[in-house]
Amino acid sequence: MALSGDQINEELLELVVRMRGERMPFALATVIETRGSTSAETGAKAVIDGDGSIISGWVGGGCAQSAVQQAALDCLESGDTAIVDLDLDDEVLGTGMPCGGAMRVFVEPFLPKPVLWILGHGRIAECLCQLGALVGLEVVVNDVLATDKDFPQARRVITDDLSYASFTPQPQDFVIIATQHKGDHESTQRALRGGARYLALIASHKRSRLILDYLREQGFGEKEVERVRAPAGLDLGAETPEEIALSVIAEIVQQRRAASGQPISRPAALEAVLSGKPAGKPSRSRSMTATPIRCAMPVMQPESK
Repeated sequence: MALSGDQINEELLELVVRMRGERMPFALATVIETRGSTSAETGAKAVIDGDGSIISGWVGGGCAQSAVQQAALDCLESGDTAIVDLDLDDEVLGTGMPCGGAMRVFVEPFLPKPVLWILGHGRIAECLCQLGALVGLEVVVNDVLATDKDFPQARRVITDDLSYASFTPQPQDFVIIATQHKGDHESTQRALRGGARYLALIASHKRSRLILDYLREQGFGEKEVERVRAPAGLDLGAETPEEIALSVIAEIVQQRRAASGQPISRPAALEAVLSGKPAGKPSRSRSMTATPIRCAMPVMQPESK
């Protein structure tokens, strides 16, 4: 029994919700305009996973599908949206007749929020949790003395993980060691073995040197040791727990957005802000209209779903 359009959209929506809940990256492709004869109608949608495979929906076949899949992969890598123009005049059907149409497809990436892992408890850790959530990070606190009451903004508070088995940072995540001398050398060693994009240790300059020397003694190479931001944060002259947390979260935002960290009032930075391009950061905005793609290869008839 064939599914109706409403049933297809409902199944696709359920899939999108499930993938979002499971923190799976994917792209949603939507046909936003058609002209002439096309294999997909306006409003047709497809979900494309992180490998570039269409796992639900339909936006056309042949090289049109391939172009949309490639655009989805590009969007997932850059985080930007894109509009793909497809010129189907040269597309050849099985009968040898030109398709004679064109369509535009909007591709939107859906990437899971980066996770901010906080190892530790206390006032600085609480402020890190609050500020991290405010800037759009999903916060996970891992400490035996942490409580849900102290970290209401955290998505998860882990209190029974003495061996750090639940500490599993992904490449896009951020890690802050805020144990404040309570085994922070061991925590930093565990964190360094993970693949997080940012690893910071909140400690004094003297304590930071001791931790870095400890890592070298444990066999970590200099490049690995250099991954640890110690002491953590930007130089704001921070003194209070709130200010220290702000300086660390500011450094995370700077790295996440690939910004320069310079005062915006400086001429170069001000000019960049007025132009919409932060100083020191390559533009992430892509041309919303891709170069029209002309299909000149035979297209197989779409398989029944």
